[in-house]
Amino acid sequence: MRSVRIRILLALLVLAIVGVGVWQLLPSDGDDDKAITVGTTDAVTSLDPAGAYDAGSWALYSNVFQSLLTFESSGATPVPDAAKSCAFTDTGLRTYRCRLREGLKFPSGQTMTAEDVKFSFDRVKKINSDVGPASLFETLGSVDASGMTVTFHLTTPDATFPFKVATGAGSIVDHTRYPKDALRSGTDVDGTGPYRLTRYTKGKSATLEPNGSYDGAVGGTGKPVELHYFDDGTALDAAWQNKTVDVATRTLTPKVLSGLNPSAPDQRVSESDSSETRNLYLNTHDSSPLHDVRVRRAIAWLLNREELASDVYDGTVDPLYSLIPAGLTGHTTSFFDAYPAQNAKKARGLLEQAGVSLPVHFTYGYGAGRGAGAEEAALIKKQLEASGLFKVDVKGYEWTDFQKRYTSGKLDAWAVGWVADYPDPDTFGAPLVGTGSSMNTGYSDKDVDSLITDSRRYADRSRVAADFRSLQAHVADDVPLIPLWQQKEYVVTTEDVGGGQYLSDGTGVFRLWKLTWI
Repeated sequence: MRSVRIRILLALLVLAIVGVGVWQLLPSDGDDDKAITVGTTDAVTSLDPAGAYDAGSWALYSNVFQSLLTFESSGATPVPDAAKSCAFTDTGLRTYRCRLREGLKFPSGQTMTAEDVKFSFDRVKKINSDVGPASLFETLGSVDASGMTVTFHLTTPDATFPFKVATGAGSIVDHTRYPKDALRSGTDVDGTGPYRLTRYTKGKSATLEPNGSYDGAVGGTGKPVELHYFDDGTALDAAWQNKTVDVATRTLTPKVLSGLNPSAPDQRVSESDSSETRNLYLNTHDSSPLHDVRVRRAIAWLLNREELASDVYDGTVDPLYSLIPAGLTGHTTSFFDAYPAQNAKKARGLLEQAGVSLPVHFTYGYGAGRGAGAEEAALIKKQLEASGLFKVDVKGYEWTDFQKRYTSGKLDAWAVGWVADYPDPDTFGAPLVGTGSSMNTGYSDKDVDSLITDSRRYADRSRVAADFRSLQAHVADDVPLIPLWQQKEYVVTTEDVGGGQYLSDGTGVFRLWKLTWI
């Protein structure tokens, strides 16, 4: 900052000497309100919170909707947002009550009440979209609304329920504008977040204007923002190089990320730890050639994560050997303990025990244009086929089509990144390996479900480590998924944009309001 100010002062002195008015150097009032353009490859599945459970959609929701609770920057405990206060009312962690802030208004002018909150949660469960977040509310039995007070009745003790309320799944919608039993169509959004969505073109862009009537946990609304959605990291990199975006995040190509120079004078680079992971999910349904656990274990014996991290991702990700990433309570190395190195002999022995015909043929899908999915799939195919034990049919699909395919069981294996919904190991439990998980692998294990349920009894989240260590041992044995890698969070901004380091921090909140001109 100091060097910038010195340059401006020197320029003012020179221009004053030659008689040029200093007003020409000062920015106009309008420049400060110029939109900051943000580029990303994350796709938006739906503008309706009942219809999406992905990072791109939730990034938008955290700016245009409010939930009762949210997370402060790098915070691990939910704080009130649309709510004035929230708390469990019983020691059994089965009744959760919130009191709303007074005077919150939707764009329609309708005042938010507890009825809107009840409506929002009820419709998520009722619609139960294939790619929606209903699975997060599996412990929610019913919701009562009275004036400005809403009460949640849980079927089992769940200390993690406040965390789930703070996610995109807890977005509160105007009950007069959204159908109760179907997703809303069109591009209108009625939320009370720090921004208003004024224009949206699917797969292309979203224009956000500060919501002057916002009242919540965010201290103040930020600058106008234009989100630009790109098909892949290469297109995002081109936009960054051509200066058509001021901010690039999620996700530049590994080659670009590995070459970022934090000391470059024309950009600001933010690199931070992240709990984002990527897993290879395996279809355990009887109709899949991977339904036999011995076949899945054989695949685990043939994968080389180090090669994947170095050759495909240029060292910008770390090999991952557990369901729960490093940095969260309960992290282990369960897959390394069970499958410490590639071993084709052990893989062959398992397949021979299973009595399957060799090579085992199966389909592998990935989201086309998202990160290095194609290169990753090609290397995994090479690793598995080098043994002569597998034949893998690889294909990339457009993101929405890809989601529908794996959730309907049309793929045998698929790779998907997972961004933590909230900073707690529970977000890697039920959604990924619990019965009826959002990944629809068909996997169900009573011991795993019991460990997930047991872990939710502890308000002190440090006490869940033993449960999650046991859970991960089960997962490594049953192999409904294979952890691949954990990555860091990268945000790149031009030199005149600040706040990039706060944009995404592992809490599930995408803080566009933190971006500012400097």
